[in-house]
Amino acid sequence: MSVMDRSHVELQEQAAAEAARRYEDSAAERERVEGRLASGVRFPDTPDALAARADRILDRGGLSPSAVVADIHREAMDLPQANERVIDLSNELQAWSFLPRGVRAGATVARITLRRDGRELPHGTGFMVSPRLMMTNHHVLPDEGFARQCFAEFNAQVTVDNMPDTTVRMEFDPGTFFTADRRLDFALVAVAPAQDGRPPGEIFGWNRLSVQLGKLVLGEKVNIIGHPDGRLKEIVLRDNAVLVRLDDFVHYRTDTRPGNSGSPVFNDQWEVVALHHSGVPRRDGQGRVLRQDGRPWQQGDGDDAIDWVANEGVRISSVLRHLAGLDVDRGRRALLAEMGPDSGLDQGAAAATPQPERTTPAVSGGTGPTVSAAPVAAPLTESETRSQPTKKGRPARSTAFGGRRHLVFLHGRDQQGEEPDDLRRKWTAGLNRGLTLASLPPLDPNDVWFPFYGTRLAGLVSGRESTAGAVGLDQVNAAAAAEVFAAESPTGAYEQLLYEAAARAGMPQNGPATTEGFGAGLVGALHRPLSWLAARSDVDEWTIATFLRDVDLYLGDSAVRQAVLDSVMETMPATGDLVLVTHSLGTVVGMDLLSRLPAGLDPVLLVTAGSPLGLDGVNERLLARGPHRPPRVRDWVNVWCPTDAVAIGCPLEDERWGKLTQLAVSNGRDRAHKIEEYLSHPGAAGAIGSVLTGRT
Repeated sequence: MSVMDRSHVELQEQAAAEAARRYEDSAAERERVEGRLASGVRFPDTPDALAARADRILDRGGLSPSAVVADIHREAMDLPQANERVIDLSNELQAWSFLPRGVRAGATVARITLRRDGRELPHGTGFMVSPRLMMTNHHVLPDEGFARQCFAEFNAQVTVDNMPDTTVRMEFDPGTFFTADRRLDFALVAVAPAQDGRPPGEIFGWNRLSVQLGKLVLGEKVNIIGHPDGRLKEIVLRDNAVLVRLDDFVHYRTDTRPGNSGSPVFNDQWEVVALHHSGVPRRDGQGRVLRQDGRPWQQGDGDDAIDWVANEGVRISSVLRHLAGLDVDRGRRALLAEMGPDSGLDQGAAAATPQPERTTPAVSGGTGPTVSAAPVAAPLTESETRSQPTKKGRPARSTAFGGRRHLVFLHGRDQQGEEPDDLRRKWTAGLNRGLTLASLPPLDPNDVWFPFYGTRLAGLVSGRESTAGAVGLDQVNAAAAAEVFAAESPTGAYEQLLYEAAARAGMPQNGPATTEGFGAGLVGALHRPLSWLAARSDVDEWTIATFLRDVDLYLGDSAVRQAVLDSVMETMPATGDLVLVTHSLGTVVGMDLLSRLPAGLDPVLLVTAGSPLGLDGVNERLLARGPHRPPRVRDWVNVWCPTDAVAIGCPLEDERWGKLTQLAVSNGRDRAHKIEEYLSHPGAAGAIGSVLTGRT
């Protein structure tokens, strides 16, 4: 066996061993799911997951609306049952378009072939995720050097007449883009254009990856297209079920072979939900792989002899989050941005700045591309070459939006140590994604006002934590820290605020509270509401505890409130039309701010995102006291996500709030409270862009 063969086999064995370990670790959850499936529960997932999935199915045209209405309304059902029925109908009653959409998705899938010793050996599967990028496994393409020895074969399949199709060979171009991660077992590589200059995604199509929730629930069926054992393209169609959903991986039952490594795992709407990377072999107590006859497997027995118990895929949202955190140059970031707005990768300065239309890449002598990473990026814009930077959060020019209209971003807590200009760009990048989806022109971050009070607020908070300092919050859990926050609450309202949030999130009021000894006191009374909120949202206990601490401090300490408002007023326009976009604690600060605006500043639009204003413990302590229509505001949009624990209490239903637009959105996993995620929704962005461009 060559060194290359041994390396590839070792990577495969590592992937299988880690998949088996995760399979064993999740045995209790899998048994619970299988037990509920056996008892007749069709989709043993949480109500929130079912709701998000049903909404996505209907929103993406995954089921005929008339069929849904007819079947669901025949009998009275509660909301979880109705959502289960939508998903079940989607599994069983597919529109005719299911087949051609599957054909379209299958066209993006290619066989990866290895050149070695003058031979061409089938090696794995890959699929296009942008016009120029292909995704596969790390153990298929572990590094750039190996990728240069491989190529992609599209149309390696049989036709409708069961005859071999005409295979199209395309070369990889890892010098333009290549990245891989062993833990998540994925690789992303550029594919060179065809001889006519067209990128492969324009020829064969590409899959629009999404970080959004609602693509899959436990018990739902999945479909896999790939090249098992290097054969011509095959499909595993719906004879399967999702068993366990882990943080970064998903386990499912279906029939695959080793050549399926790198295959896309689709839901019934042909959205990629996972990257298939390994079968899960049964193992004995000593960790040895077992054959189907129960004996230990040995090299030479062949994969057919292994007792495969499940398959494992990498969650596509985890891959996208990893890609979003890469430190790459502007050209490679632009290549990632080509994966589209749903991927969450068109962020940063390059994405925030309008890009010129790109022409077809040139070819040299008709044999290969001359395109490289660097020329992809747009030239520096006027805003990037201005010699005078923005000062104290003020925009670089006063002529934006007609010279009279002003866009102001008002941030939330936990921004200390950040650069205001960096935050301004991040907010604008999120907004520009939403504006693109709303068919509106993008904005320049240098045209935005960005008052920054994060450092001042952090100083005021830390200056009050005498007890917290003695306790050492970095050494205790969130519940213990919450007890400290409750003890130091300026008005004693912290505990009430936490319990109100948990009650609005459905926590029973007569359940037992967990208590644990801590020092001389009793810690744990606040563990129950914290854990309840965290379990029913996409926000962790520490974030919830510290967020409510800062809200309580701002509302309960007049000196803190005054210092924050003064800091904001230092960086505000004095006259003109105001479009005020607020987030998190900033929505509370913004409501107070609106009662102090100068007479010459007219608030034409207020946007509150991820807001706690629906909590009585918050709105009753505003300067204007209680739910109220913000003074002088013409239009108000409140955007919130059901999995955002900070937005508990939304929608704002009290009639005293007056007329406003309530916009519920599904933010990406682990991004429920992110402002960039809120602003990327076309509904929220469209409201802002329409006012700024005068298209209302």
